[in-house]
Amino acid sequence: MCILRTQKAEIEGKTLFDIGLGKAITEESNQANKVKNELPIMVVIGNPPYSGESSNVHYKGNDVYKTEPGGGKLQERNSKWLNDDYVKFIRLAENMIEKTDEGIVAMITAHGYIDNPTFRGMRHHLMQTFEKIYVLDLHGNANKKEKALDGSRDENVFNIKTGVSIFIGIKHKSKSSKNCKLFRVDSYGTRNHKFEYLNEGYFDTLEWAEIKPSAPNFEWVARDTKTQEAYRRGFSVADLFPISSVGIVTSRDAFVIDFNKQTLKDRITDFLRTENAKDALKKFDLKENLKWKASKALKHEFDENNLTSISYRPFDDRFVYYSEDFVERSRKEIMSRLKEDSLSLEACRQVVGDTWDHVFVTKSIVDDSYVSNRSRERGYIFPVYLYADDGSRIVNLNKDIVTNLEKIVGEITPEDIFDYLYAVLHSPNYRKKYVEFLKIDFPRVPYPRDTAAFKMFAELGKNLRELHLMESSKLNTPLTTYPEAGTDVVDVKYPKYKDGKVFINQTQYFGNVPETVWNFTIGAYQPVQKWLKDRQGKLLSNEDLNHYQKFLQRPRGL
Repeated sequence: MCILRTQKAEIEGKTLFDIGLGKAITEESNQANKVKNELPIMVVIGNPPYSGESSNVHYKGNDVYKTEPGGGKLQERNSKWLNDDYVKFIRLAENMIEKTDEGIVAMITAHGYIDNPTFRGMRHHLMQTFEKIYVLDLHGNANKKEKALDGSRDENVFNIKTGVSIFIGIKHKSKSSKNCKLFRVDSYGTRNHKFEYLNEGYFDTLEWAEIKPSAPNFEWVARDTKTQEAYRRGFSVADLFPISSVGIVTSRDAFVIDFNKQTLKDRITDFLRTENAKDALKKFDLKENLKWKASKALKHEFDENNLTSISYRPFDDRFVYYSEDFVERSRKEIMSRLKEDSLSLEACRQVVGDTWDHVFVTKSIVDDSYVSNRSRERGYIFPVYLYADDGSRIVNLNKDIVTNLEKIVGEITPEDIFDYLYAVLHSPNYRKKYVEFLKIDFPRVPYPRDTAAFKMFAELGKNLRELHLMESSKLNTPLTTYPEAGTDVVDVKYPKYKDGKVFINQTQYFGNVPETVWNFTIGAYQPVQKWLKDRQGKLLSNEDLNHYQKFLQRPRGL
């Protein structure tokens, strides 16, 4: 900012424009317009805003990122993250360089575009524009619970939860951008450490590592190419099940979901007897939004058939009043086609932690937080069977993949295929070897070597499936000690684990519980602990006790 100073005698009786300040401003404006309209823009730098839903709704330049790298519309159910303001600013800057055919773009932005599969079209497009791309990932993503390489705390350079990175794209007019070279460097640790790193480092002295992104997602991340190639030879769970969906979102779980079917029925019927929307909202502590209005819900006619089981959390089925008048995102196109024998896989597309165990099984409609409630870890349901309107059952498996499997192992059933992949997805070796790939997209499962290998995994998967669905005959051994029904209330300060005992209050406990069972995880949850935490203050019934002890114990013969 330039400030002009003059003597008072010189300005008395004169306007600002008479003394030259206005002329200076006008000249600056004219020069700026000349740059904008006549001279080529060769350098664009900035720190654009980050917002999941952009307020710049009229700018559509980022639509070019909503395409597959090989051409065609981006095959994503929800591409809203490509509408983020920072994405639009990067596209605007890229477009300026495209017009000039040379220049530099340098921006510090959110870092989700680096490896999120939804951004594959964006990454590929930028690689077609720029001759060289440099990415300095500053990490610090609290939503992903990022840690430094030594396991210590990794802090953000800003006071935000979203991780950030610096993008630098370079284009020379005389050089082709068709074979873009991409380089990356990472900075972890405390905020002060990162500030020092940025202050003391020079572009030429940073240890840039060349990355060679590959189809289909073109992630800007260093990969073990041999391991990646082996992983890619398998089939994707998303390809195996042609019809799939994210789980339901009620937006009012405490109202439409309950442990007890009769309690839920009474609550819904009580709501429907309420005279007006204002009273209903107050009485049931509900909030309206653009998609749900109490006045409309009050016109609903109660239907007993809407009271149905829902897989809410691992080993924790509850009841939901399943109606679009109450459930905000019902996923009806899938959930309405499920029945009691609709065996389904549940898995997340992306994982924010360092490990992958985000898979489970269900025979019910499913909540989208079934295996995880962390940001970005949304659960998808993959049904083996679906039912048509006429009641006929349809196998929801990709015929080409089934044919490829049968060429190796002979004729197999849909359940055989499910059990095979369920065993593979729970294999510790598989999870460890492919964790970097499992974290960024739906899991891929290797084809079996031969019939013997397939049968072995299928048998293991069947046993595991039956255990997880509580259908196994191996779950018959009672624990050495457990509370008596009618006297056991889960204290709000519990559960606690000590010396093989899971205490639910000061005096009552489940005994003979292995520590590995206590710490066992599925996705974002430790089921043994969470099941009790969700029932704090609740009196456990005989049914509750029997159910809980089943998934506490180590089954016989496994």
